[in-house]
Amino acid sequence: MNKNQRIVLVIGGLITLGLFFIDPFIALIALILVLVLLMSLRIMEETGNYPLVTATLSEDAREIIVTNTGTAKAQNIRIALVPLNIDFELASLEPDEESGFSLESMISEAKAVVTYENTAGQKQTRSYPLKALEAGRDLTEPMFPIFGRR
Repeated sequence: MNKNQRIVLVIGGLITLGLFFIDPFIALIALILVLVLLMSLRIMEETGNYPLVTATLSEDAREIIVTNTGTAKAQNIRIALVPLNIDFELASLEPDEESGFSLESMISEAKAVVTYENTAGQKQTRSYPLKALEAGRDLTEPMFPIFGRR
């Protein structure tokens, strides 16, 4: 537990204890609010330094759009398009920054294998299917990773 979480826990515990002498039901409500606040702080801490680099195909299928949708800077980004035998690299992407790589011709189907590092030097690899008929973002995918799902 970091310092902020301890402070929230101590103050929330004191408030809950004080409310227990007034009304136990109000104290239970305060206890639930404190627990929700602690959970929120824990989730924020977990997703605080997490780059998430995605690769999508543009609408005209002539460009690969690389976006960092995470919360930290991504470095040493390498994208390999399988089976097209095309590799390209990007130095870094800040959060919510995107970059494009133009292709010589349209592609109908490929897979983008993205390898990148966070600021601590930990490597991560993800793969994304690229299909011209399904170009665009998956609306059911979460915007940020939660509960350790990466």
